[in-house]
Amino acid sequence: MTQPIPCPTKIEINEVAPRDGLQIEARFVPTEEKIRWIDALSTTGLRRIEATSFTSPKAIPNLRDAAEVVTGIQRREGVDITVLVPNVKGTERALACQVDEINLVMSASNSHGLANLRMTPEQSLEQFAAILEVTQGSGVFINASLSTTFGCPFEGEVPEARVLELVEKLVALGIQGVTLCDTTGMANPAQVKRLCKAALERWPETPFTLHFHNTRGMGLANALAAWEAGISRFDASLGGLGGCPFAPGASGNVCTEDLVHMFEAMGVDTGVDLDALLEVAATLPDLIGHDVPGQVVKAGKSTRRYDMPVRDA
Repeated sequence: MTQPIPCPTKIEINEVAPRDGLQIEARFVPTEEKIRWIDALSTTGLRRIEATSFTSPKAIPNLRDAAEVVTGIQRREGVDITVLVPNVKGTERALACQVDEINLVMSASNSHGLANLRMTPEQSLEQFAAILEVTQGSGVFINASLSTTFGCPFEGEVPEARVLELVEKLVALGIQGVTLCDTTGMANPAQVKRLCKAALERWPETPFTLHFHNTRGMGLANALAAWEAGISRFDASLGGLGGCPFAPGASGNVCTEDLVHMFEAMGVDTGVDLDALLEVAATLPDLIGHDVPGQVVKAGKSTRRYDMPVRDA
C-alpha cells in the first residue's frame, strides 16, 4: 500500500501578476513602473517571479516590452525570474535576457488549445521538442504549464487519464517541472486532491506547481486541497489579478497575499514577509487604475485587533 504523502511544512509561491495579471488589463503599465513593481516584489521573500511573456506584441500588447523589463529589473540572489514563451523565437529572446526559468504552455483540451494557441496538444508537444533543442546546455529550468487541466470552457470535463497521459509525455520529453492549471476556475477540492495525489505518486521527482483561478470562489479551497495532497509549489497573483483572454468567464488568479495569509495562519512557512507583500499590494489600484479582488489588503490580517467601541454612560 502506498504511504500517504505528508502535508508540506514549507511552500514556495511563484508570483505571476507581472505576466498573467497584466496581460488582460485595459491599461498598458509603462515599462519603468513594471520594473519598480517587480523590484519591490523581489524584496518580499518571494522565490520566483514570472516577469513577462516573450510573445508577439500583436497578441499581447501589454507585454510588448518584455526584453526591456527583464533586463531592467534588479536581479536578487534567491529570486528566480521566469518568463512565458510561446515558441522557438520567444525562447531565443528569453535566453538572450538570461532568465532563470522558461515556462511553456499548452492545453489539455483540443478546443482550448486551438482557441488559445492555434495548436492541438500533440502539436504543442512537437513544438516543445524544438524548444528543448534550443535550450540545451543553457542551464535554464524548463517548466510546462498544462492549461484546462481541471476542465475546458468549450468541452467541459477533461478526463484525468488524459491529463496524466500528457504529463507523462512532458516528462518523457525532458520537461523539468509541470504546472497543473485550473484555467477557468472549474476545479473543486475533491478533484484537485485526487489528481494531485495521482501525479505525485507517479512522478515523485517532478516538481509540480498548481495554478488556480478564483472564478467561482474556490481558489483558496483548491490550494488547500492541493497542499493536503502534498503539493508545495503554487502560482499566485498579487491582488488576485489575471485571467486568460481565450477562456470565456475566467477571472483572476488566486490572490498571493490571501494565499500567504492562509498558509502562514496555519503555521505553514511561505518564506514571504506578509507585511511587506501587503505594502506592495496596496499600490496596485494606482498602478492599474482600478480596485483589485484581494481581501486581506482590505480587511487586514486575522491578527488585527480593534479598540472597543466607546459607549455613552
